Amino acid sequence: MGNHTPLSGTIFLSKLITQYAYLHERTVGDQAGEYIKQIGIKTGEWIESFYSDKEELWSPDRYAEVIVDLKNSIGGHFQISEVYHDRVVVKAKACPFGDIVQDAPHLCMMTSSVFGGIAARRMGYGKVNLRKRIALGHQGCEVVVYFQPTDEEEGVEYKDIPVTPVNGNPFIWEEETIQHLNEELRKSDEMVLKLLDELEDLQRQIKEKEIETLKMD
Repeated sequence: MGNHTPLSGTIFLSKLITQYAYLHERTVGDQAGEYIKQIGIKTGEWIESFYSDKEELWSPDRYAEVIVDLKNSIGGHFQISEVYHDRVVVKAKACPFGDIVQDAPHLCMMTSSVFGGIAARRMGYGKVNLRKRIALGHQGCEVVVYFQPTDEEEGVEYKDIPVTPVNGNPFIWEEETIQHLNEELRKSDEMVLKLLDELEDLQRQIKEKEIETLKMD
């Protein structure tokens, strides 16, 4: 069988998800990250239910413990690096998707939106910067989550995120969110159509020049 990693359900699902994400990105372009972001926000709220009641505020230490535990529970290898009153930093030696995540680096938005969504709900605000990413070839991941607005470094902001009512289902999508994603998809389609028109116009110009050249000869 060689020295390959044995096939398992986890490896199979990871490959399946990353390939789906890769095709999705090729289809809708940069907006694929927005879809991942919205799914991550919803998934993060569902995960929170495994740790405490809804709307309970957490301390920075509690927040750091939870995000590391949830990642390790699904196959990652995360650890707390730094904890301050206004931010936490966590690092990872392994991604839940494994090295397969390099097939679809934008899946890292799942980590950003899960961490950021939880921070917004439990800490009042979240800004996430993925400093290092295994998906981009780094040896490990390094993620900082701020609990207050800051210009110290770039990142994706998460704030004013709605909380699903007690006993509610976070995966019941709001019509507003669906409309937003549809609008982003429409914009992406328009960009593709515009690009196709430009290519057709360029081909037409090239053909006309070829005809003119032949006439001159």
